[in-house]
Amino acid sequence: MTVFDPSAPHRLRTHKETGSVREVFRLTHQAKAQAVVREHPGIAAIGHVRYATSGRDQVEYAQPFERPHSRTWKWFSLGFNGNLANYPELRDHLTDERGYHMVHGVDTEILIHHVAYALRGEEKPQLVDVFAELTETLDGAYNIVFLNGDGDFVAARDPLGFRPLCYGRKGDLFAVASESVALHNMGIDDIVDVEPGQMVRVDYETREIHVERFTEARSHRHCFFEWVYFAHVSSDLDGSSVYDARWRLGEHLARDEHVSMGDDCVVVAVPDTAKPIGDAFAYSMNVRSLEGIVRNRYVGRTFIEGNDRAEKVRRKYTLLPSVMRDKRVFLVEDSLVRSTTLRDLIHRTRVEGKASEVHVRIGSPPVIAPCFYGIDMSTLNELFAPHYLGMDYTRSDLDRVCREMAERLGADSLRYLPVEDVGPSIGLPHESLCTACVTGSYPTPTGSRIYADEMGREPDRGDGRAFERTVSK
Repeated sequence: MTVFDPSAPHRLRTHKETGSVREVFRLTHQAKAQAVVREHPGIAAIGHVRYATSGRDQVEYAQPFERPHSRTWKWFSLGFNGNLANYPELRDHLTDERGYHMVHGVDTEILIHHVAYALRGEEKPQLVDVFAELTETLDGAYNIVFLNGDGDFVAARDPLGFRPLCYGRKGDLFAVASESVALHNMGIDDIVDVEPGQMVRVDYETREIHVERFTEARSHRHCFFEWVYFAHVSSDLDGSSVYDARWRLGEHLARDEHVSMGDDCVVVAVPDTAKPIGDAFAYSMNVRSLEGIVRNRYVGRTFIEGNDRAEKVRRKYTLLPSVMRDKRVFLVEDSLVRSTTLRDLIHRTRVEGKASEVHVRIGSPPVIAPCFYGIDMSTLNELFAPHYLGMDYTRSDLDRVCREMAERLGADSLRYLPVEDVGPSIGLPHESLCTACVTGSYPTPTGSRIYADEMGREPDRGDGRAFERTVSK
């Protein structure tokens, strides 16, 4: 968190540590939490919770990144949600042509340097022009919050709108967040989505809110994975309810079901994200949906937490044999990316749950391609489905390989949501969504080039995230 205090010698002060928000701000200890607030007074602040798609899980990589300067309008702090697909080119341009030195080697540092360069000169520029200059070189997803030593605040959304961004006001309080649920929890009801290519600027002196377009939005490409997995179930993203979208995913999944149901069947959703999908699937199939898997609330989300996923899976879930014993269990999951979580749960459903059969149903299409726009699945080799499916697979291809995939997972059967059901489930036109990870069709030039480079690489080469390598031209 970075706070702005116009009366302090250090107009911007940044507090960051590793750990959850509760841990970093000492929220379980009232006196310690109040001490953090006292040490960081101010009238404006930006905050960031890091989901690492580059760099290490260490405190120096936590955001916001602050760049001090003796001129207050050049002294700023920045938080970033997304991923720069053309990171290597941007890095090389900064180091080789502009003489910058990279300390952390992450895309947030790239943004810091580019913003600093746009602020060059003796005259304070208009911030809308600063952000317009960024779009001339950036390829990827980038929602940015910015706060400078003059108290100017900006929240900006990239021209394709990959990640959600919204804002609202309640009295003198202005707030912006990635998801509407954060604003609802602050008592803000009139919530507005920032449009792709727009920025919201708040002037410190006048407290006025200015919504400005810093670049044209060529077309929208909202990440469909936000509705499937990433977003909180009570959020609304770009006018579409996450809960309603997940319910419709379950309805569409049920329409494609071929296994006959009976009294010995039970639907068990993998908590928590898949629960609306599982409930809708069960309701549509007229079978019971029961809580056969209980999540340990003190273990984080295994997809988001990068290291030692297998061990986290074992500690994360407790199974209830009383729900599963001698039942045909339909295990419903929101997505199947690496198979680490699902493979373990299928085995435990048989061994610990004593299920007679385990049928797996996935509320999204097969993930056949990496993501270069902010979801940490950036190489082909780490994904489960590409070992069985190519980019141009047909429904008959999928039906055939699902039997092989089910056998590999240890399940009796496996079915995915068809790609054509994604748009209707979310409630947005298919062409307004980024579905690159399930189609192999990327909305930006660099994404397409990196994917082509990945397709031409030898398997099992542990060379790190694809977008951090130099892309073949």
